[in-house]
Amino acid sequence: MRAVVQRVSFAKVVVAGETTGEIGDGFLVLLGVGHDDDEASAKKMAGKIARLRVFKDADDKMNLSLLDTGGGVLAVSQFTLLADASRGNRPSFAAAANPGTAEPLYDLFCREMVMLGVRVERGVFGAHMDVTLNNSGPVTIIVDVPAGE
Repeated sequence: MRAVVQRVSFAKVVVAGETTGEIGDGFLVLLGVGHDDDEASAKKMAGKIARLRVFKDADDKMNLSLLDTGGGVLAVSQFTLLADASRGNRPSFAAAANPGTAEPLYDLFCREMVMLGVRVERGVFGAHMDVTLNNSGPVTIIVDVPAGE
């Protein structure tokens, strides 16, 4: 499982002209599910992101997590994060899970974040989405959780 985590002061996702999720301070999480990922991967990813210490403390050091700040998450499923563009000009998406596997793991990731105490807003799985954000910092972190861990 791979996530691109962007610290934001604002993020919103719109599908077919309607806002489906919107947050203030927190993380925009683009989540890619691989064909070998499982429930353990989703739970581990949620815990890692909830505890990722990239928010500033009183000494202006990146030392606080979402759990410390009360920030939210806007979770957007994005299979293209598993793309392999090493050969040719057309990426291969063979490493991405099929929707029947990926959607339940995306849902589990979101539920786990909520169980950890994080407010979660979502995109729409499989839809064409327009994502707007203010990347704060900018801070962008790539988090990989290998399948089976």
